[in-house]
Amino acid sequence: MQTRELDAAAVHALLAAAVAAPSIHNTQPWRFGLDPDSGTVQVRADRRRRLPAADPLRRAQHMSVGAAVFNLRVAAEHLGWVPVVRLRPVADDPDLLATVQLTAPTADVQLSLRELYEAVERRHTSRMPFTGRPVPDPVVTEMTGAARAEGAHLDVPDIMGTRRLLHLTEAAEIRNATDPASTDEMRTWVTPPGERTPYGIPLTALGPQDASGRMPVRDFTGVLPVPRLPAVRFERHAQVALLWTSHDRPEDWLRAGQALERVLLTATRRGVRTSMLHQAMEWPDLRAAMAGTRERCRPQLLIRFGYGTGPGTGGGRTPRASAHPVSGTGPDPGPDPGPDPGPDPGPDPGQGH
Repeated sequence: MQTRELDAAAVHALLAAAVAAPSIHNTQPWRFGLDPDSGTVQVRADRRRRLPAADPLRRAQHMSVGAAVFNLRVAAEHLGWVPVVRLRPVADDPDLLATVQLTAPTADVQLSLRELYEAVERRHTSRMPFTGRPVPDPVVTEMTGAARAEGAHLDVPDIMGTRRLLHLTEAAEIRNATDPASTDEMRTWVTPPGERTPYGIPLTALGPQDASGRMPVRDFTGVLPVPRLPAVRFERHAQVALLWTSHDRPEDWLRAGQALERVLLTATRRGVRTSMLHQAMEWPDLRAAMAGTRERCRPQLLIRFGYGTGPGTGGGRTPRASAHPVSGTGPDPGPDPGPDPGPDPGPDPGQGH
């Protein structure tokens, strides 16, 4: 028995929240199916939107899908349901990464995620400098607790540890800039001016480089014949957090994605901006080095966080494909090397990478 009818408005609210999740290069590598009789949403991987150079094992794709699953959970609780999640529920269907069944709440169930719903629409990646004002310890503790609630870990290093992680990220950024496969792939997922597509990253959403060279933000414009934004100085003392898991299986990647989105929404709710530094995760030796001396540490993502310099300085948002359920069965639709160049039905307002 459900608390409300699973009508078109509810389905739209659920899927609009799901597609607002972050995904690497804004690939949005998910598909959704719906079984209205059981009140179950199927969440599938879209193999057409993979990144062979940056993500050959599809680890980041699983994390992206996990983030979408978490947003589904938040929206379900907002609408009065208790979401019951099963990860990789069918052994012989590897692309069915999760199911989310919408069940009626009981008297003793606390719908604790519904308080994050408003942050789903506001959250987006900031590729701009932060002020350098430290995020208070209680907020950082809340962020680490958010990761722990999803079965992951979030470590905030000291100054020396931060420098080490940023140096590894910088080494990865240098490799990406000089690796033909990486640069070709990045070029595919940057949207030129005038092109309408709900996938990839528009030039308007890209940020500047750090004039001081301390912050190794990903340089998408370096692979394109377009004017570069003037370099600016980023915060002198960055705050970063390493998201990691104790194991490195596909289900752990899905849990890491849910943990990531819970951390990001928690930060957004507290007025903290975030950006993702994924470069070191794309090179096995650098990813392993990110673990440092931690035992059984499988790094998944480095998160940079802080306060913006003012309204409208968070950087542009990335678009989203329309939130419509599609069939959850059938063969893989075939290769798709990049963003869909066809007509764009329009992004959901206010959502971004």
